[in-house]
Amino acid sequence: MPLDMTEAFAFWPPLTEIAAAVNAGASTAGAEAARALARIRALDGTINAFTSVDPSDVEARAAVVDSRIAAGERLPLAGVPVAIKDNIWVKGRRITQGSNLFRDFIAPEDAEAVARLVAAGAVIVGIANTSEFAAKGQTTNLLHGATRNPWNTAMTPGGSSGGPVAAVASGMVPLALGTDAGGSSRRPPAHTGLVGLKPSFGAIPYGPGFEEPFFGISCICPITRAVAEAAVVFDVLAGPSAIDPHSAILSPSSAEEPLRMRIAYSPKWGLDVPVDPGVAAVMETCAERLERAGFTLVACDPQWPAGAAEAGLGAIQQSGLAALHGEAWKREPGLIDPDLGAQIASGLGLAGTDVAKALLLSEQVAIYGAKFFLDNGLSAAIGPTTACAAWPVELLGPAMIAGVPVGPRGHAVFTPLFNHTRQPAISIPCGLDPSGLPLGLQIVMPRGRDRDLLRLAQAIEAELAATV
Repeated sequence: MPLDMTEAFAFWPPLTEIAAAVNAGASTAGAEAARALARIRALDGTINAFTSVDPSDVEARAAVVDSRIAAGERLPLAGVPVAIKDNIWVKGRRITQGSNLFRDFIAPEDAEAVARLVAAGAVIVGIANTSEFAAKGQTTNLLHGATRNPWNTAMTPGGSSGGPVAAVASGMVPLALGTDAGGSSRRPPAHTGLVGLKPSFGAIPYGPGFEEPFFGISCICPITRAVAEAAVVFDVLAGPSAIDPHSAILSPSSAEEPLRMRIAYSPKWGLDVPVDPGVAAVMETCAERLERAGFTLVACDPQWPAGAAEAGLGAIQQSGLAALHGEAWKREPGLIDPDLGAQIASGLGLAGTDVAKALLLSEQVAIYGAKFFLDNGLSAAIGPTTACAAWPVELLGPAMIAGVPVGPRGHAVFTPLFNHTRQPAISIPCGLDPSGLPLGLQIVMPRGRDRDLLRLAQAIEAELAATV
């Protein structure tokens, strides 16, 4: 059964209003945390967004923020409750990666992004569920079970950031932190009516934390209800860090106005794949509305190197999983989700040359992605975030899309390439499919133009909201 989504989305005021009230003494971090804890108690038995919530820890964190406010500090996220995905370190908390292998792991320190949230006054209220090792597009695992979509609890919120998006979409918290190595913080927001920002690779520091199986493409991502909120959180999180070898300095925001930007509209992102008719219809409607509003849209598809579908790049993830967890899987395969076991088995069977070819292909994808914007005089590109809406929670993925049989990643084809391009991409809500499930519009810009992407996304969000 679905929640009342209108009530859920209105349960929290905007993040800036929460912080303003706490900074001004009209509310307290303790009061905001108590509100979050009460809603988690009421809803999470059905949704299963959280793997752990420690009320005493939450109260202690809130008390620290209230003490800082009383001492005269003014904080951009004062008292804002936040959920952290269960693969991002939070000092002193059990962080499991959704895996029996890490069921007793206690993080020895905060990830830099978590430390920056805490410094900005946010209050961590819980750890949110992920697929095992954040490595599949459905949020279920042997340790914590399945997370359900608040729009329809028979459906999945997608993955791997299903816990974070379910927590925000249901109103248990107004903010969550996820990760994205193939679309994990864009597709789940699309399936739950939220905003998910994957920044340029290196824009937000990654780690300290677990070793990654994804080799230089994974990002930490804010998940919010509106683009303006994502922009506030991005400003808190972004910036170089000495501990992240991939840390990057972004381009300054340009003066280019959204209506003057040349924007590619690509209904399939240059791929020969099936798209659900409901998704295609919503995308066409969005494009028509934006053109009527004065946005400059041009029909233009990116070109990709041969073999650049996920099958060609999958060796990177499979070999990474095998390197990190292959020995444990061989000793006791029953401890690991069979879907992940299959990926590990594939990785163990790869030759070094197979992995090298995939890494070389990833580099070529990055070059092709950059040339797409340069060669066509483009500022940005838009298209669908997913090929279909959410599907039943017990399935790894839909068996068919638009009447065409697809593999378990058929729903996920439009996001991974932009991890390999290292470019910023954001998913914003853009409408509902015929069954009433939300869909997302993906917007992409050249690497480093994250703040311009957020400005454009906010302008598009406002136009689509005004015309829905």
